[in-house]
Amino acid sequence: MAQFSKTWWGKRFLEAIENITDSGRLGRGRSYARNGKIKEYQINQGKITAKVRGSINPYFGVYKEPLYKTKIEIKPISAADWSKAIAHLGSKASLVSKLLLGEVPDNIEEVFARLKLHLLPYSRQDFQTSCSCPDWENPCKHIAGVYYLVAASLDEDPFLLFELRGISREKLQEELAKSSLGKALCSALDNEDLPRESVNSYYTRPEKVPLINPCSTKEFWLPQKRLPQRQEESLSASIPAMLVKKGGDFPSFWPKDNSFLEVMEEFYDRVRKKI
Repeated sequence: MAQFSKTWWGKRFLEAIENITDSGRLGRGRSYARNGKIKEYQINQGKITAKVRGSINPYFGVYKEPLYKTKIEIKPISAADWSKAIAHLGSKASLVSKLLLGEVPDNIEEVFARLKLHLLPYSRQDFQTSCSCPDWENPCKHIAGVYYLVAASLDEDPFLLFELRGISREKLQEELAKSSLGKALCSALDNEDLPRESVNSYYTRPEKVPLINPCSTKEFWLPQKRLPQRQEESLSASIPAMLVKKGGDFPSFWPKDNSFLEVMEEFYDRVRKKI
């Protein structure tokens, strides 16, 4: 799995696929994805299409390598449910800030679960798949191979998961920016940087400036706007040692063939035992 997905969202996508797909077909699908047999793979408007090279098999009268057309569509979340989800996401500072900055919070599935929704695939009914190959089983090995390329694409762009569920990155961020917290964050991000000025010294020289609008000590420490009375509940870490595991088994800085996580587990075990 680690070869095709290194991020938590890509791995969870594959875990969801493995729960609803035969392991033997997934194994053959991995070999198809690994050996470059998937051609013209693309994702457009939430639909995944690809052309997959089949196998030559004279026993079945196949003497020329076939090219099968596959199509995968994940059941989209309805517009009404998306409105509920966005309203809930927009009310949490920790969630709306990460999403507007292009990150996907690792506890986002908990938000959807509270609304009885699922962002990641949950059951076989979440998929509509088809393949032009003669295999009667669905998903076939060609579709299974495309699943692994989808997981690899999710590593590069986690917001692809939202698109597959019926909403684009632009639309999601646009709706989140309309919330109170979104407006505050966007206004802070839109502030222009101060102009650069040349100086004669690397050290800041103190300057006297006139005091403008003097205020009392109490007023000085109070914000311009009242803080919300209801504070957001802190959630416990859903993944232990998340910082270490964030890069997966083979992070970009890890040049070795063995798993980085296995090495770190052994290292921490030795530290704990004081070997």
